[in-house]
Amino acid sequence: MTTRDDQPARIPATQLRIMPLHAVTEVYGEAGLQRRLAVESDRLAPPHRRTLADAAAWATQVHAGQHRTREPYINHPLRVTLRILCHYRVTDPDVLIAALLHDTVEDQPSAVAGIAEHGPPPIEQALAAIASRFNRRVAGLVAAVTTPACPPGTDRIAHYLDHLRPALDDPWARVIKLSDFTDNGVGIIHSAGPLVTRSARKYDPAVPVLRDFLDRADTPLDADVKDHIRSQLDLARHRFTAILAA
Repeated sequence: MTTRDDQPARIPATQLRIMPLHAVTEVYGEAGLQRRLAVESDRLAPPHRRTLADAAAWATQVHAGQHRTREPYINHPLRVTLRILCHYRVTDPDVLIAALLHDTVEDQPSAVAGIAEHGPPPIEQALAAIASRFNRRVAGLVAAVTTPACPPGTDRIAHYLDHLRPALDDPWARVIKLSDFTDNGVGIIHSAGPLVTRSARKYDPAVPVLRDFLDRADTPLDADVKDHIRSQLDLARHRFTAILAA
């Protein structure tokens, strides 16, 4: 992804705070998102700020070399975390750390576990490494939002939906999944190629499931935040419809 300013540290914090997350991505790339997270982490107590910075550095290391069509993969968990912190107004450090790490066990379990790649994915070892580095709650949240590998011959959309429902049973995992889905769904117009249509087919049937869980009383978000997320789900549905009709 093209970066127009390779020194985002020069951007005034007040300006960076008001930029949409995908605008930060387009203009300043990964460095801008990392800088935005450092700026926004002033909402946390200093010890939690340091732990979040450690999690961001580790997630960046684990996802090194991975890409999502037009950008480094780490941009996605950075936006997911920033959305939870800035737009959902959640300052629970465990939730933020789990958001940064939410795809690590699914995509890079060997790197998380610190072992050479061989045999079946070391999912349990990776979760144990997260629990050891942070705590069991963080590991549990990451486990909840980790979609297991799709067995051969299984419909991938049905597999995704079958895992989505139990993942959303945990109210805080629900918060992570809602931000993850928003980044993937609303952000689908920032992608290109055949993956766009495949993603629209996969995510479109998940919208009513997510809306149902969002509306539940135990979802730990303020009413205006829920309204914002509902509008984001509607926008994602609109974009899926347009893509699938093309």
